[in-house]
Amino acid sequence: MSLNFSGRHFPTDIIMQALRYYQAYKLSYREIEEMFAERNIHFDHSTLNRWVIKYAPQLEAVFRKRKRRVSGAWRMDETYIKIKGRWVYYYRAVDKYGTIIDFYLSETRDEPAARVFFNKAINQHGLPEKVVIDQSGANAAALESINIRLWLSGCMLFMIEVLAIKYLNNIVEQSHRKVKGKMHQCLGWKSWEGAESTLAGVELWSMIKQGQMNTTEKMTPWEQFYSLAA
Repeated sequence: MSLNFSGRHFPTDIIMQALRYYQAYKLSYREIEEMFAERNIHFDHSTLNRWVIKYAPQLEAVFRKRKRRVSGAWRMDETYIKIKGRWVYYYRAVDKYGTIIDFYLSETRDEPAARVFFNKAINQHGLPEKVVIDQSGANAAALESINIRLWLSGCMLFMIEVLAIKYLNNIVEQSHRKVKGKMHQCLGWKSWEGAESTLAGVELWSMIKQGQMNTTEKMTPWEQFYSLAA
């Protein structure tokens, strides 16, 4: 998958730099607009918003093809995200080292939503050995349904161990901070599409900063980010 920047009024490197500033730092669209204006590069804050919506999910999808493997010991939790004045649910998982595994935005906090999240993460990383969850019955039910499916298919040796141990989940709860910080800076999102795109971009930058990009070259985090558009 390659990104298509054709038809844009600005060079790719300008678009990518503006995207990185927004995803990496607590900067608003208007603040980034002002920073570039100082360099005599003029675009409207609404233009940057369109760039985020269009390109952040695509960049994250490109990164997934270059993502390093994660540990088989997962920590899963969900947090609250505000969209159009309404609280929705953001599922996330990290491994025992704090490495980001996956994330998923959902209108509901129930077993089907948890199952969609786990299937998404498993499709990317394969089956975990064990998953630590909170006391949510929905998360336990989702993992049980996956284990039943494995058992019915004859894969009993690969069934997932499920643990509900509060202190072991502290690492994923602390990992929510970057996401929550962006939400507070935005005062909540005005659209589902804007929230999903911004969250994909924030998670992407966090994964790059954590060294989760599989590359044989010695590159700085920002060089790794820009290489996704190559």
